[in-house]
Amino acid sequence: MMQLSTSSLDKILQTSAALHHHLCPRQVIGARMGLYAGHLLRLDLPQTDKRLLTFIETDGCASDGVAVATNCWVGQRTMRVEDYGKVAATFVDTQTGEAIRLVPRADLRQRAHDLFAAARHNWEAELLGYQRLPAEEMFTVQPVTLNMPLEKIISRAGRKALCNVCGEEIMNERQILRAGLMLCRACAGESYYRVASPDVMLYQPLVEATLLN
Repeated sequence: MMQLSTSSLDKILQTSAALHHHLCPRQVIGARMGLYAGHLLRLDLPQTDKRLLTFIETDGCASDGVAVATNCWVGQRTMRVEDYGKVAATFVDTQTGEAIRLVPRADLRQRAHDLFAAARHNWEAELLGYQRLPAEEMFTVQPVTLNMPLEKIISRAGRKALCNVCGEEIMNERQILRAGLMLCRACAGESYYRVASPDVMLYQPLVEATLLN
């Protein structure tokens, strides 16, 4: 059983609360999830290097708890957000390739309510319960395999390319080679946005015509 250090958790939660301007139950879940992953992967957390890579499945409060507990951050390229709308995360030891996915148990809320039945309301019971319940009772752990090679996910530092259509710089080997063109994901048809300016939109027919030839 994982031995939880109350002082270590308290420090992590204080840091998360300062970033988030308050402490909420999902931040606690994220922090506990990160610490438990470190225990299972036999890694000292928060990390001081970039050995642990985290895929967080929500951009909500839990991500702050995970980030502070693990020291994995988007800006350090040690955290990737895959927004499935789930309080879940996959943790990868980039040295061994071992990967585990943690997700809260379906009855976690009820366990917290039972543990702190005298709390003023469910929110308070969850806030307190998630700090006290054993991690083994909080999470389901799934060994997983990534669908993309780890080397491709991490890529290599300093690699840059220019999109042949929009001319924008592409970092971290995220370019797509198609029909002899070096394309960014947006120009390759994987964009999450549409450009409002008609002038800029003139690029799109060029892409379509080139790919059809």
